[in-house]
Amino acid sequence: MLSFQKKSAIFSQGEPTDGVFFVRKGKVRLSVVSEAGKEATLGILSEGDFFGEGGLAGQLIRMSSAIAMTDCVLLHVEKTALMQTLSLEPKLSAMFVKYLLKRNIRYQDDLVDQLFNSSEKRLARVLLLMAHFGKKGVSEMSVPRLSQETMAEMVGTTRSRVSFFMNRFRKMGFINYDVGDNLHVHSSLLNVVLHDDDGTSRISQIKNASGHTRRSVEPPARRGAIPDKERARRPPLSSLKRARS
Repeated sequence: MLSFQKKSAIFSQGEPTDGVFFVRKGKVRLSVVSEAGKEATLGILSEGDFFGEGGLAGQLIRMSSAIAMTDCVLLHVEKTALMQTLSLEPKLSAMFVKYLLKRNIRYQDDLVDQLFNSSEKRLARVLLLMAHFGKKGVSEMSVPRLSQETMAEMVGTTRSRVSFFMNRFRKMGFINYDVGDNLHVHSSLLNVVLHDDDGTSRISQIKNASGHTRRSVEPPARRGAIPDKERARRPPLSSLKRARS
């Protein structure tokens, strides 16, 4: 068992692989840096997640970095010990394989999300997944606040558009981040994800203080990106649709 304080490095990109981590408590951010120095966030992990398993597939060095977003308690298992245990414990092996398959499905959903959904829906989906939407009996969930630059990396858009949509979600009551270091996500945000794209925003008109409606002007998308109105229409992603049912 290892303890890490908030913002401390668990491992860095390029370091030798030395086993797998399991999150017992807290949240971990995985990121990668290009040769040009550009950083991208791969995902946010929490209790019950594994990470650093690349060494099991033959990777000799870490392909990403892991940072503790909160105070964390992690279980570290060396590669040799884990491989021996998986060969001796069929139930553990089946559980581990199932977890890896579910993560693979998540990565496929992420790719489809980038290709087909508008930046507004992609941001809503990221917030819901970070909050582990779908837990029975929970209508509002809290997640550590991320910078708008980090969220823009995860969504694949610009910081100005993230700021625009976050303010819109807050005005509509889908999220709340006025107090403390946590972002509160309400289950009603799922409405943004489940609506089909039709070339216009689902909540483009917001009432001002006087009760009149005004149409918000969205900031431009990243240069070279597919305009939101030209993205193909598709069914809601299966993971969030299942969570709703």
